[in-house]
Amino acid sequence: MPHEPIDPAGIEWLRVSPKYLKVRILNGLIGHFFFVLFLAVPLILRLLGVWTWPAEWLVWALPATGLIYALVDILFIMPRQVRAIGYAEREDDLLIRGGVMFRKLMVVPYGRMQYVDVEAGPIDRAFGLCKVKMHTASPSANPEIPGIPEAEGARLREQLSARGEAKLAGL
Repeated sequence: MPHEPIDPAGIEWLRVSPKYLKVRILNGLIGHFFFVLFLAVPLILRLLGVWTWPAEWLVWALPATGLIYALVDILFIMPRQVRAIGYAEREDDLLIRGGVMFRKLMVVPYGRMQYVDVEAGPIDRAFGLCKVKMHTASPSANPEIPGIPEAEGARLREQLSARGEAKLAGL
């Protein structure tokens, strides 16, 4: 990935698994299905003859707009968001980056980590992926790295925990 102005120079970014895009798409399909279904309620009620108030074009436009948004999100937005996620381990801290339009770079000092979780939902597990969550001294800044292969997640949890303990002990 090319160097961005927000990124420190000379960092070799590790990427999340390409399978993570499939996880995001499946989760997105589920969410978008219910969103479009909600938007289609006036259309369904109108077709059943229960509700005649809204203009006919409006009851068709609502679910159509939801479908267009879902397609744009799944085909264009999600792939770019997944490609933007990266992390890098340095000597004293962990860097996590993300975001497409609004870029974000988080620097997590190992000494600030209180504990590290590895989570995996059913869709994550089906693709052999997990999410590494770091809990820090600041409750508002608990960074996470999604879409990590399970073996890398376990390695990262142990590595980050060991480095955090070493920094807390002042070694």
